[in-house]
Amino acid sequence: MCLGIPGKVIELFEVNGMKMAKIDFSGVVKEACMEYLPEIKVGDYTLIHVGFGLSILDEKEALETMQLLNQIAAME
Repeated sequence: MCLGIPGKVIELFEVNGMKMAKIDFSGVVKEACMEYLPEIKVGDYTLIHVGFGLSILDEKEALETMQLLNQIAAME
């Protein structure tokens, strides 16, 4: 089973011609490739899997998913 994690795009930039972004995962910032999402913009939420943005999420859906993941983490 694969797990995609929602995060908020806080910066867009290019590396060697590839569209990249800094993604905020509830306070943890990581870089991810946005080549699959040419229409993504700063402030959008996206689903990240193994360093690639796979889809754009609406804010409500992203926040609900992050809340569920935090609840799962708290159970451990």
